[in-house]
Amino acid sequence: MPPRHGHGLGGRDLGIALVICVVWALNFLTSAWALREIPPFLFTAVRLAILALLLGAFLRRPAPGQWPLLLAVAVCNGVLHFGLSFWSLHLAGNLSSPAIVMQSYVPMAALLAWWWLGERFGWRTGIAIAVSFGGVLVLGFDPLVLREPASLVLMLVSALFLATGTVLMRRLRGLDMFSQQGWTAVIGLLPLLALSAWFEPGGFAALRSATWIGWGGAAYSAIGSSLLGHGLYYVLVQRHPVAQVTPWLLLSPVMAVLLGVLLYGDRPGVQLWIGGAMVLGGVLLIALRALAKARPMPPAEEI
Repeated sequence: MPPRHGHGLGGRDLGIALVICVVWALNFLTSAWALREIPPFLFTAVRLAILALLLGAFLRRPAPGQWPLLLAVAVCNGVLHFGLSFWSLHLAGNLSSPAIVMQSYVPMAALLAWWWLGERFGWRTGIAIAVSFGGVLVLGFDPLVLREPASLVLMLVSALFLATGTVLMRRLRGLDMFSQQGWTAVIGLLPLLALSAWFEPGGFAALRSATWIGWGGAAYSAIGSSLLGHGLYYVLVQRHPVAQVTPWLLLSPVMAVLLGVLLYGDRPGVQLWIGGAMVLGGVLLIALRALAKARPMPPAEEI
């Protein structure tokens, strides 16, 4: 079914968008708990191993000449984005700043699309991009973030790889979302295991001694966040333009911040609230401008 234009999300589809946001927000919380037991690269490898097992039967061969592009997407999204974002979440000791800073991949993707694909954007989008990046700078001075500034840097680098993978994905042909996820899992698994063996000595021993919290977090990340969250997202974009769905998904980082405050002990300062509002406000403006021009925008997910 082709996406409908000119119609907003109805009650049922708004409910689906809300479920997606809850699922993705909970992924921050369950992953943060699991990362106390399993180191980040190995945690990412376990997540991808689960996905590879579940999606192996759905893999489709990419079109001729698309293997290099598929490999690049899998490395950017599956290995570098996931691995670095979980590393950032592990170091941060909070949910609020990683959940917000990750959204900076949206203005990054807009800039990369302008640079690589020649996609133009107007002055309003340019201001929104500047506001988003300015929000990251403001957020960086919050005491919650200053305790572990490396977490902010890692999440920014992770967001850059996600933006790169997002732009490259636009040139993939003939692969649906589940096939792309499956190939990302299959291709990314061995590099992540190698990174874990190199950077995380004792990681496999930690995995063997992990409790249901660690294993459950990895399972939820694969099944809940990737399969359920992205599966429902795929349902929505079959019915509506992507740019019409994206603004609603910005509820996900907001929910993650609330979960951090209520259940994880986050105590955000004024800088984080102001910087977070600037980042999310800028992303929302970019999404609304994309909707006005009917340009596709990436989903506001995920780790």
